Amino acid sequence: MIDKTSGGQHHILTGILFICGAGILFPVMNGFAKFLGESGYDSLQVSWARAFGHILFMLAAFVPRFGLAMLRTHRLGTQILRSALLMTSNLSFFFAIITIPIAKAASISLTAPLVVALLAWPMLGERTTVGRLVALGVGFVGVLIVIRPGTELFQWASLGVVLSATCYALYQILTRRIAGTDSPETSAIYSSIVGAFGLMFVLPFVWKTPESFRDIAYFCSLGVLGALGHYCVARALHYAPANIVTPFQYMQLLGSVVVGYLFFGNFPDVLGWVGAAIIVGAGLYIGWSQRKAS
Repeated sequence: MIDKTSGGQHHILTGILFICGAGILFPVMNGFAKFLGESGYDSLQVSWARAFGHILFMLAAFVPRFGLAMLRTHRLGTQILRSALLMTSNLSFFFAIITIPIAKAASISLTAPLVVALLAWPMLGERTTVGRLVALGVGFVGVLIVIRPGTELFQWASLGVVLSATCYALYQILTRRIAGTDSPETSAIYSSIVGAFGLMFVLPFVWKTPESFRDIAYFCSLGVLGALGHYCVARALHYAPANIVTPFQYMQLLGSVVVGYLFFGNFPDVLGWVGAAIIVGAGLYIGWSQRKAS
């Protein structure tokens, strides 16, 4: 039940503002990553900067408050697997947006909640319904409209975003699994550990020294923007119920359209908007049906 008091309404509004903030931060981060990729920096280097900056920012933010004890985990194997999935998701997305518009990539990536709903039954035992299965099918029709395989507008890089969304969905499912054993701060640190330290082994083969202060600023901003975005999501869920703030995560699509237009002059065509609307509608229905069942 939603709190009708002025204090409860204030908290809900605060949660909505936080989730909308994340919808601005993530597209800007992706815009900087696209700039770097188009400037000749390898996606592996860009993904490493994203992960390593995330680790540094989280350590600076959390260690003074929680101490080094926050690094202790009861599910090390699961944490490593989560981190590997997030690294693969980021790497696939950064690779894809070198060649496709950010708004198109964002539309496809919004299938992550649909994949979570599909896999939550076999992996978490969360039973689904016929209506949700139909919504899943409709959502993936929306993806086909955005990608348009078999036409001259199809780009193979779009499949990289599909891989990114799938890995991110698996990452979310594993995050649910360990929510009762590890603290959110611990999971936040471990989420980027594979990308931050695992990619160091390939950096010597792909490294390109930043050529300008602008490029250095973009590299440094990736981890900060990503970490702040995830922090905004966490704070949003602290202030307001998930079923209220979750629909506002689709602000990320509008943020991506704005960033794509202002930074690169890209704007979705009519079918792109239609496909995105179908994906969002399917996701909202699944969220509504879960709320109704709870």
